[in-house]
Amino acid sequence: MRTVLVTGGAGFIGSHVTQALLDRGFDVVCLDDFNDYYNPAFKRENVAPFLENPRFHLVEGDIRDRDLVFATYRQFGISTTVHLAARAGVRPSIANPRLYEEVNGVGTVNLLEAAHRFGAYTFIFGSTSSVYGINSKVPFSEEDPIAYPISPYAASKRGAELMCYTFHHLYGLKVTVLRFFTVYGPRQRPDMAIYKFTELLAKGKPVPRFGDGSMARDYTYIDDIVRGVMAAFDHEADFEIVNLGGSRTTTLQQLIELIARELGVPPLVEELPLQPGDVPITFADVSKAKRLWGWQPEVPIEEGISRFVRWFKAHRLG
Repeated sequence: MRTVLVTGGAGFIGSHVTQALLDRGFDVVCLDDFNDYYNPAFKRENVAPFLENPRFHLVEGDIRDRDLVFATYRQFGISTTVHLAARAGVRPSIANPRLYEEVNGVGTVNLLEAAHRFGAYTFIFGSTSSVYGINSKVPFSEEDPIAYPISPYAASKRGAELMCYTFHHLYGLKVTVLRFFTVYGPRQRPDMAIYKFTELLAKGKPVPRFGDGSMARDYTYIDDIVRGVMAAFDHEADFEIVNLGGSRTTTLQQLIELIARELGVPPLVEELPLQPGDVPITFADVSKAKRLWGWQPEVPIEEGISRFVRWFKAHRLG
Protein backbone atom coordinates (compact mmCIF):
# COMPACT_ATOMS: atom_id res chain seq x y z
CA MET A 1 0.00 0.00 0.00
CA ARG A 2 1.31 3.42 -1.00
CA THR A 3 2.30 6.03 1.56
CA VAL A 4 0.90 9.40 0.55
CA LEU A 5 2.21 12.77 1.71
CA VAL A 6 -0.51 15.42 1.96
CA THR A 7 0.99 18.86 2.47
CA GLY A 8 -1.39 21.25 4.17
CA GLY A 9 -3.20 18.14 5.33
CA ALA A 10 -4.68 19.87 8.38
CA GLY A 11 -6.31 22.58 6.29
CA PHE A 12 -9.71 22.78 4.65
CA ILE A 13 -9.15 20.81 1.45
CA GLY A 14 -6.22 18.84 2.86
CA SER A 15 -8.15 17.36 5.79
CA HIS A 16 -10.94 16.19 3.50
CA VAL A 17 -8.43 14.59 1.12
CA THR A 18 -6.65 12.98 4.08
CA GLN A 19 -9.97 11.49 5.23
CA ALA A 20 -10.65 10.09 1.74
CA LEU A 21 -7.20 8.49 1.54
CA LEU A 22 -7.48 6.95 5.01
CA ASP A 23 -10.94 5.61 4.13
CA ARG A 24 -9.33 3.81 1.18
CA GLY A 25 -6.68 2.22 3.37
CA PHE A 26 -3.62 4.30 2.51
CA ASP A 27 -0.95 5.39 4.95
CA VAL A 28 -1.08 9.18 5.07
CA VAL A 29 1.61 11.59 6.23
CA CYS A 30 0.23 15.07 6.94
CA LEU A 31 2.80 17.87 6.77
CA ASP A 32 1.40 21.13 8.13
CA ASP A 33 2.90 24.09 9.97
CA PHE A 34 -0.34 25.17 11.70
CA ASN A 35 0.47 28.80 10.95
CA ASP A 36 -1.69 31.65 12.21
CA TYR A 37 -3.09 32.82 8.86
CA TYR A 38 -6.34 31.77 10.53
CA ASN A 39 -7.03 30.21 13.92
CA PRO A 40 -4.70 27.16 14.22
CA ALA A 41 -7.25 25.57 16.57
CA PHE A 42 -9.51 25.01 13.57
CA LYS A 43 -6.75 22.97 11.90
CA ARG A 44 -6.14 21.02 15.11
CA GLU A 45 -9.83 20.24 15.15
CA ASN A 46 -9.66 19.06 11.52
CA VAL A 47 -7.00 16.41 12.23
CA ALA A 48 -8.16 15.39 15.71
CA PRO A 49 -10.26 12.45 14.37
CA PHE A 50 -7.19 11.02 12.60
CA LEU A 51 -4.75 11.00 15.50
CA GLU A 52 -5.74 7.57 16.80
CA ASN A 53 -5.47 5.99 13.36
CA PRO A 54 -2.18 4.04 13.09
CA ARG A 55 -2.03 4.80 9.36
CA PHE A 56 -2.00 8.56 10.00
CA HIS A 57 1.26 10.36 10.72
CA LEU A 58 1.45 14.06 11.59
CA VAL A 59 4.60 16.03 10.86
CA GLU A 60 4.51 19.62 12.07
CA GLY A 61 6.71 21.86 9.99
CA ASP A 62 7.11 24.27 7.11
CA ILE A 63 7.56 23.24 3.48
CA ARG A 64 10.18 26.00 3.21
CA ASP A 65 12.37 23.87 5.52
CA ARG A 66 14.23 21.79 2.94
CA ASP A 67 15.90 19.54 5.52
CA LEU A 68 12.56 18.71 7.12
CA VAL A 69 10.95 18.00 3.75
CA PHE A 70 13.77 15.66 2.73
CA ALA A 71 13.73 13.92 6.13
CA THR A 72 9.99 13.34 5.82
CA TYR A 73 10.31 11.63 2.43
CA ARG A 74 13.22 9.55 3.71
CA GLN A 75 11.60 8.51 7.00
CA PHE A 76 8.20 7.51 5.66
CA GLY A 77 9.10 6.19 2.21
CA ILE A 78 6.70 8.55 0.46
CA SER A 79 5.52 7.28 -2.92
CA THR A 80 2.89 9.90 -3.83
CA THR A 81 2.65 13.61 -3.05
CA VAL A 82 -0.60 15.54 -2.85
CA HIS A 83 0.71 19.09 -2.50
CA LEU A 84 -2.02 21.34 -1.09
CA ALA A 85 0.01 23.51 1.31
CA ALA A 86 0.09 27.14 0.22
CA ARG A 87 -0.10 30.68 1.39
CA ALA A 88 -3.57 31.51 0.12
CA GLY A 89 -5.53 34.69 -0.49
CA VAL A 90 -5.35 37.29 -3.24
CA ARG A 91 -5.59 40.45 -1.13
CA PRO A 92 -3.07 39.46 1.59
CA SER A 93 -0.56 38.54 -1.12
CA ILE A 94 -0.51 42.14 -2.32
CA ALA A 95 0.63 43.24 1.14
CA ASN A 96 3.28 40.51 1.49
CA PRO A 97 4.42 39.20 -1.90
CA ARG A 98 7.75 37.84 -0.64
CA LEU A 99 6.04 35.46 1.79
CA TYR A 100 3.82 34.11 -0.99
CA GLU A 101 6.75 33.51 -3.30
CA GLU A 102 8.70 31.78 -0.53
CA VAL A 103 5.91 29.43 0.52
CA ASN A 104 4.30 28.76 -2.84
CA GLY A 105 7.50 28.91 -4.87
CA VAL A 106 10.43 27.73 -2.75
CA GLY A 107 8.23 25.34 -0.78
CA THR A 108 7.04 23.67 -3.98
CA VAL A 109 10.60 23.35 -5.28
CA ASN A 110 11.64 21.64 -2.02
CA LEU A 111 8.88 19.07 -2.47
CA LEU A 112 9.67 18.47 -6.13
CA GLU A 113 13.36 18.00 -5.32
CA ALA A 114 12.53 15.54 -2.55
CA ALA A 115 10.07 13.66 -4.74
CA HIS A 116 12.78 13.24 -7.37
CA ARG A 117 15.52 12.39 -4.86
CA PHE A 118 13.50 9.70 -3.08
CA GLY A 119 11.63 8.24 -6.04
CA ALA A 120 8.15 9.54 -5.21
CA TYR A 121 7.26 9.93 -8.84
CA THR A 122 3.52 10.69 -8.59
CA PHE A 123 2.90 14.35 -7.78
CA ILE A 124 -0.51 16.06 -7.57
CA PHE A 125 -0.41 19.83 -7.20
CA GLY A 126 -3.33 21.95 -6.01
CA SER A 127 -3.32 25.14 -8.07
CA THR A 128 -5.96 27.84 -8.46
CA SER A 129 -8.31 29.50 -10.92
CA SER A 130 -6.54 32.75 -10.02
CA VAL A 131 -3.82 31.88 -12.56
CA TYR A 132 -6.29 32.78 -15.36
CA GLY A 133 -6.23 36.45 -14.34
CA ILE A 134 -8.64 38.74 -16.18
CA ASN A 135 -9.57 36.29 -18.89
CA SER A 136 -11.89 37.74 -21.54
CA LYS A 137 -12.83 34.25 -22.76
CA VAL A 138 -15.26 32.22 -20.67
CA PRO A 139 -15.46 29.51 -19.60
CA PHE A 140 -11.77 29.18 -18.74
CA SER A 141 -10.00 26.33 -20.51
CA GLU A 142 -6.69 24.71 -19.64
CA GLU A 143 -5.56 25.69 -23.14
CA ASP A 144 -6.11 29.43 -22.58
CA PRO A 145 -3.00 31.65 -22.53
CA ILE A 146 -2.35 32.84 -18.96
CA ALA A 147 0.66 35.11 -19.14
CA TYR A 148 -0.75 37.96 -17.04
CA PRO A 149 -1.58 37.10 -13.41
CA ILE A 150 -2.86 40.10 -11.46
CA SER A 151 -1.84 39.24 -7.88
CA PRO A 152 1.31 37.88 -6.25
CA TYR A 153 -0.74 34.87 -5.12
CA ALA A 154 -1.71 34.04 -8.71
CA ALA A 155 1.83 34.63 -9.97
CA SER A 156 3.34 32.39 -7.28
CA LYS A 157 0.93 29.55 -8.09
CA ARG A 158 1.54 29.86 -11.83
CA GLY A 159 5.27 29.78 -11.18
CA ALA A 160 4.80 26.60 -9.15
CA GLU A 161 2.84 25.05 -12.02
CA LEU A 162 5.73 25.79 -14.38
CA MET A 163 8.23 24.29 -11.96
CA CYS A 164 6.10 21.14 -11.77
CA TYR A 165 6.35 20.84 -15.55
CA THR A 166 10.12 21.41 -15.43
CA PHE A 167 10.59 18.51 -12.98
CA HIS A 168 8.35 16.33 -15.14
CA HIS A 169 10.43 17.15 -18.19
CA LEU A 170 13.81 16.73 -16.52
CA TYR A 171 13.19 13.75 -14.25
CA GLY A 172 10.02 12.04 -15.40
CA LEU A 173 7.86 12.98 -12.42
CA LYS A 174 4.23 12.14 -13.17
CA VAL A 175 2.43 15.37 -12.43
CA THR A 176 -1.21 16.41 -12.38
CA VAL A 177 -1.91 20.09 -11.75
CA LEU A 178 -5.44 20.71 -10.48
CA ARG A 179 -6.83 24.21 -10.85
CA PHE A 180 -9.41 24.62 -8.10
CA PHE A 181 -12.27 27.09 -8.56
CA THR A 182 -13.39 28.74 -5.27
CA VAL A 183 -13.81 25.71 -3.05
CA TYR A 184 -16.30 25.85 -0.16
CA GLY A 185 -17.98 23.57 2.36
CA PRO A 186 -17.54 22.28 5.92
CA ARG A 187 -14.18 23.24 7.51
CA GLN A 188 -13.82 26.14 5.08
CA ARG A 189 -11.25 28.78 5.97
CA PRO A 190 -12.88 31.59 7.95
CA ASP A 191 -11.32 34.26 5.73
CA MET A 192 -13.21 33.06 2.66
CA ALA A 193 -16.33 34.81 1.45
CA ILE A 194 -18.97 32.15 2.12
CA TYR A 195 -17.79 31.62 5.69
CA LYS A 196 -17.45 35.36 6.39
CA PHE A 197 -20.84 36.19 4.87
CA THR A 198 -22.55 33.41 6.81
CA GLU A 199 -20.96 34.53 10.08
CA LEU A 200 -21.88 38.19 9.57
CA LEU A 201 -25.45 37.57 8.45
CA ALA A 202 -26.04 35.09 11.29
CA LYS A 203 -25.07 37.89 13.70
CA GLY A 204 -27.36 40.40 12.01
CA LYS A 205 -24.45 42.36 10.52
CA PRO A 206 -24.12 43.58 6.92
CA VAL A 207 -21.90 41.85 4.40
CA PRO A 208 -19.14 43.95 2.78
CA ARG A 209 -19.98 43.80 -0.91
CA PHE A 210 -17.16 44.98 -3.15
CA GLY A 211 -18.52 46.59 -6.28
CA ASP A 212 -22.12 46.47 -7.49
CA GLY A 213 -22.60 42.76 -6.75
CA SER A 214 -22.19 41.63 -10.35
CA MET A 215 -18.75 40.06 -9.80
CA ALA A 216 -19.23 36.34 -10.44
CA ARG A 217 -17.48 33.23 -9.22
CA ASP A 218 -17.56 29.55 -10.05
CA TYR A 219 -18.07 27.91 -6.64
CA THR A 220 -17.10 24.25 -6.14
CA TYR A 221 -18.30 22.12 -3.24
CA ILE A 222 -15.60 20.29 -1.30
CA ASP A 223 -16.97 16.80 -2.00
CA ASP A 224 -16.62 17.43 -5.75
CA ILE A 225 -13.05 18.64 -5.26
CA VAL A 226 -12.13 15.54 -3.24
CA ARG A 227 -13.57 13.30 -5.97
CA GLY A 228 -11.43 15.19 -8.47
CA VAL A 229 -8.27 14.78 -6.40
CA MET A 230 -8.95 11.06 -6.03
CA ALA A 231 -9.57 10.78 -9.77
CA ALA A 232 -6.16 12.33 -10.41
CA PHE A 233 -4.74 9.89 -7.86
CA ASP A 234 -6.31 6.90 -9.64
CA HIS A 235 -5.54 8.00 -13.21
CA GLU A 236 -1.83 8.67 -13.04
CA ALA A 237 -0.84 11.06 -15.84
CA ASP A 238 2.55 11.89 -17.33
CA PHE A 239 1.68 15.59 -17.13
CA GLU A 240 -1.77 17.17 -17.14
CA ILE A 241 -3.38 20.43 -16.07
CA VAL A 242 -7.05 19.98 -15.19
CA ASN A 243 -9.77 22.38 -14.06
CA LEU A 244 -12.00 21.36 -11.16
CA GLY A 245 -14.97 23.70 -10.86
CA GLY A 246 -18.70 23.86 -10.47
CA SER A 247 -18.94 24.95 -14.12
CA ARG A 248 -21.56 27.65 -13.46
CA THR A 249 -21.33 31.21 -12.17
CA THR A 250 -23.00 32.89 -9.20
CA THR A 251 -22.84 36.65 -8.72
CA LEU A 252 -21.80 38.12 -5.41
CA GLN A 253 -25.30 39.49 -4.82
CA GLN A 254 -26.88 36.11 -5.62
CA LEU A 255 -24.52 34.44 -3.16
CA ILE A 256 -25.42 36.88 -0.38
CA GLU A 257 -29.13 36.35 -1.00
CA LEU A 258 -28.73 32.57 -1.07
CA ILE A 259 -26.90 32.49 2.28
CA ALA A 260 -29.39 34.89 3.85
CA ARG A 261 -32.30 32.73 2.69
CA GLU A 262 -30.73 29.62 4.23
CA LEU A 263 -30.20 31.48 7.50
CA GLY A 264 -33.67 33.01 7.41
CA VAL A 265 -32.37 36.57 7.76
CA PRO A 266 -32.43 39.72 5.59
CA PRO A 267 -29.50 40.07 3.10
CA LEU A 268 -27.86 43.15 4.61
CA VAL A 269 -25.11 44.71 2.47
CA GLU A 270 -22.42 47.35 2.99
CA GLU A 271 -21.33 48.67 -0.41
CA LEU A 272 -17.57 49.10 -0.87
CA PRO A 273 -15.28 49.84 -3.85
CA LEU A 274 -13.71 47.05 -5.86
CA GLN A 275 -10.42 45.70 -4.49
CA PRO A 276 -7.06 45.40 -6.32
CA GLY A 277 -6.35 41.88 -7.53
CA ASP A 278 -9.98 40.80 -7.79
CA VAL A 279 -11.06 39.42 -11.16
CA PRO A 280 -14.58 40.08 -12.51
CA ILE A 281 -15.43 36.45 -13.20
CA THR A 282 -14.23 32.87 -12.85
CA PHE A 283 -15.89 30.07 -14.81
CA ALA A 284 -14.44 26.60 -15.33
CA ASP A 285 -14.56 24.57 -18.49
CA VAL A 286 -14.49 21.07 -16.97
CA SER A 287 -14.75 19.09 -20.21
CA LYS A 288 -11.17 17.85 -19.84
CA ALA A 289 -11.84 16.34 -16.40
CA LYS A 290 -14.94 14.66 -17.81
CA ARG A 291 -13.03 13.32 -20.81
CA LEU A 292 -10.05 12.05 -18.82
CA TRP A 293 -11.80 10.74 -15.69
CA GLY A 294 -15.55 10.91 -16.16
CA TRP A 295 -15.56 13.64 -13.49
CA GLN A 296 -18.13 16.39 -13.32
CA PRO A 297 -19.51 18.47 -10.44
CA GLU A 298 -22.46 16.94 -8.64
CA VAL A 299 -23.35 19.44 -5.89
CA PRO A 300 -25.07 22.63 -7.14
CA ILE A 301 -24.48 25.88 -5.26
CA GLU A 302 -27.97 25.84 -3.72
CA GLU A 303 -27.44 22.41 -2.14
CA GLY A 304 -23.84 23.20 -1.19
CA ILE A 305 -24.79 26.39 0.63
CA SER A 306 -27.56 24.53 2.46
CA ARG A 307 -25.05 21.91 3.63
CA PHE A 308 -22.52 24.55 4.64
CA VAL A 309 -25.02 26.59 6.66
CA ARG A 310 -26.15 23.45 8.51
CA TRP A 311 -22.50 22.68 9.36
CA PHE A 312 -21.86 26.28 10.40
CA LYS A 313 -24.84 26.32 12.74
CA ALA A 314 -23.69 23.05 14.34
CA HIS A 315 -19.96 23.83 14.66
CA ARG A 316 -19.35 27.60 14.62
CA LEU A 317 -22.48 29.40 15.75
CA GLY A 318 -22.74 30.08 19.44
